[in-house]
Amino acid sequence: MSVTVRIPTTMRPLSGGVSTVVLEGSTLAEVLQALDVAHSGFGERLFDADGALHKFVNIFVADDDVRYLQGLDTPVKAGDTVSIIPAVAGGC
Repeated sequence: MSVTVRIPTTMRPLSGGVSTVVLEGSTLAEVLQALDVAHSGFGERLFDADGALHKFVNIFVADDDVRYLQGLDTPVKAGDTVSIIPAVAGGC
């Protein structure tokens, strides 16, 4: 199933500068693995040593935070959009 992945500006050097990538997969894990195969380097930016999503990376499938869905096992369907959003820290 073709899924569009939105690449944040800070990670676009890994994708050759493009803002979106179309990939195949039936779960979020499959899509993110395909992203790393197509554009090496995403795996280490998205996953920790145990294979879980880094805490400072937020991923949305069709505008829903995967932490409140099924995490990496979240199903994706043709036409879905996966958005990678790095956490922003700050304060006074």
